Amino acid sequence: MQIIPAIDLKDGEAVRLTKGLMDSAKIYSSEPWQIAKEFENMGAEWLHIVDLNGAFAGEPQNLIQIEKIRENTNLKIELGGGVRNEDTIKRYIDLGIDRIILGSIAKTNPKFVKEMAQKYPIVVGIDAINGFVAVDGWADVSEIEATQLAKEFASSGVEAIICTDISRDGTLEGVNIDFTKSIAESSSIPTIASGGLNSIGNLEELANSGAFGVIVGKAFYEGKIDLREAFKKFGKL
Repeated sequence: MQIIPAIDLKDGEAVRLTKGLMDSAKIYSSEPWQIAKEFENMGAEWLHIVDLNGAFAGEPQNLIQIEKIRENTNLKIELGGGVRNEDTIKRYIDLGIDRIILGSIAKTNPKFVKEMAQKYPIVVGIDAINGFVAVDGWADVSEIEATQLAKEFASSGVEAIICTDISRDGTLEGVNIDFTKSIAESSSIPTIASGGLNSIGNLEELANSGAFGVIVGKAFYEGKIDLREAFKKFGKL
């Protein structure tokens, strides 16, 4: 199972939110690249970055910190938050980002996402509240079911789907495994769970469920998970 530690960027700092609320941000570092380097030293191969400001603005907002992370680590990086057009995708690819996460635009313009998946390494981010897709930094909940959107990308060339149950995100209540399985079954695309991870036991449940991967955020920052142990126990892809 692919274990991917996360750095969420807000105003140039590494933060974690609770249930996607920007005013809930807890700051963990003013030098996010140092955390990325720590992940690398622990044995990580991938890093998950979200430009939170970018998700609301619809364009990159934390480029300086993203560049620092890229320059100071050898990690493979997946990145999302405010990616709405091909120019931004190219900019990040040229910067050395390994795969691009398309979230809000996957709902508003799935045709564009499919076209980009034929040209670039694309991951779709599906974030949901009560099973319905939320976009624009989770500020807007649509009438589209997450499983319906996942089906849209079956056989599209998308490398993976990252699914987040927003009600669990940052709460340490445990990943919504049933939601993750429903996305995987709807799309037949490797599915990465996100939101609420709280323990090694929770990782074991996910591994047994067949999840392709999991995003590790607050569980690391709050000392709930030993990433060295996790990498040794579940392996890396």
